[in-house]
Amino acid sequence: MKNLTTLFTGLALLLGQSVALPGTSGWSDYATVAELTPSSQQRYTVRLQLNDNPSGCRSKDTFYQDYAMSGAEQMFRTLLEAVVSGKPVRVYVTGRCELNGFAEISSVSIAN
Repeated sequence: MKNLTTLFTGLALLLGQSVALPGTSGWSDYATVAELTPSSQQRYTVRLQLNDNPSGCRSKDTFYQDYAMSGAEQMFRTLLEAVVSGKPVRVYVTGRCELNGFAEISSVSIAN
């Protein structure tokens, strides 16, 4: 499986395409937001103060969401509220890992 993943990654890099590598889905632990980064690259990233996440992606603490995805704006607002309030959040990772090793998220939960 690792050789197949390496082959697909190399092929995608040669073709200039992004690729989502397989990981595992599930909820992260609750953690505070260390950094929330909106960008002009059609997505935002969020770094949580975590040591591990259930995705198995290379980055243990950084996640992403495309702006065009359903619910992306609501998730961003929830993360921004967590930054302002200092409340911990958890994210649901989809099992998709992008080339930088960030895990895709599909849901955000904020604690009291």
